[in-house]
Amino acid sequence: ETIEDLEAAPDVMAEFLDRPKAAALAAKRGHQEVMIGYSDSNKDGGYLTSNWSLHEGSRALVRVFRERNIKLQLFHGRGGAVGRGGGSAFDAIRAQPPGSVGARIRITEQGEVIASKYGNPTIAATNLETMTAATVLSSLAPTWLDDSQFAVFRQNMAGISKAAATYYRDLVYGTPGFNQFFRALTPITEIAELKIGSRPASRIKSDRIEDLRAIPWVFSWAQARVMLPGWFGTGQALAAFEDRGLLAEMVEAWPFLATTLSNMEMVLAKSDIEIAEKYAQLVPDTALRDRIFPIIRDAWYVTRDQVLTLTGQANLLDHQPALQQSVLRRMPYINPLNALQVDLIRRRRGGDTDPRIAEGIHLTINGVAAGLRNSG
Repeated sequence: ETIEDLEAAPDVMAEFLDRPKAAALAAKRGHQEVMIGYSDSNKDGGYLTSNWSLHEGSRALVRVFRERNIKLQLFHGRGGAVGRGGGSAFDAIRAQPPGSVGARIRITEQGEVIASKYGNPTIAATNLETMTAATVLSSLAPTWLDDSQFAVFRQNMAGISKAAATYYRDLVYGTPGFNQFFRALTPITEIAELKIGSRPASRIKSDRIEDLRAIPWVFSWAQARVMLPGWFGTGQALAAFEDRGLLAEMVEAWPFLATTLSNMEMVLAKSDIEIAEKYAQLVPDTALRDRIFPIIRDAWYVTRDQVLTLTGQANLLDHQPALQQSVLRRMPYINPLNALQVDLIRRRRGGDTDPRIAEGIHLTINGVAAGLRNSG
């Protein structure tokens, strides 16, 4: 699932499929399935680079399988949050690189998505029909771009992705004290202690971000309304790209970039920098807080402005009024829960051992997650 793993995927599968027994099994089965994950590539390289690495890894796998005359079935391990592959399944399937669907696709959807998309039979049928339609269209419709245009877009996206990853990794892995800042600003400690997940928050006994599982990483940022894994690095990289005409053409003509920005726009609409600043007050080291939080705050505004400029909107989600209204109508219920959560966390970390405090934190976590929906 890491960026390195995705880059190595074509060579790994080529070596595997060149083994006679593996090739024979694939031929007997009629296809070979390859699962690709979204979560750890995002935690590893940031939102844009994760999506681009998945796109390029899938594209390279198509070539490997085509050369060996073996059918490929990609298994997309998507989570609920955009930082873990969430968002519109229809748009995601339609944005897949040419040849990577080929009448076959497998998708897992996790967490609160199961209830929201499949808890009601009518809604479940609609979602399944939507994914089926997207699969048929991706398999039969002509490709969106001609080869020369696609080559230009890919070349420039590689540079944008590299810049985005640099911004992201410089903050998350290269900034002294960032792990301490993250653990103080977000309710990651409370989430881990409440044991509401099926697995420990970290893979091993460690507080390093590298060892933290992707679900609590994304979930804790969502609770604090920062949602950093769903956008950080992307806006700065887009702002630094000099050929604005080409960038506008890429957004207009390329489903990959259009879908990537659309999902990020939803994340930005659900985040709230003013509320995030209240969570930042939980960081006891004021020097650390004053050094790191402004970087995040400024990057959020840059990212928002880039989305608005590239999509020609005055406000986030203006082009999706139904979603815009849905998000706005939930905020009066979510925002007070965030304020309550900050107060309860402050009291608990200050030494208040009243069990009702822990229970209250648990309830606010559930409430915020339910309101934001695709947050974990």
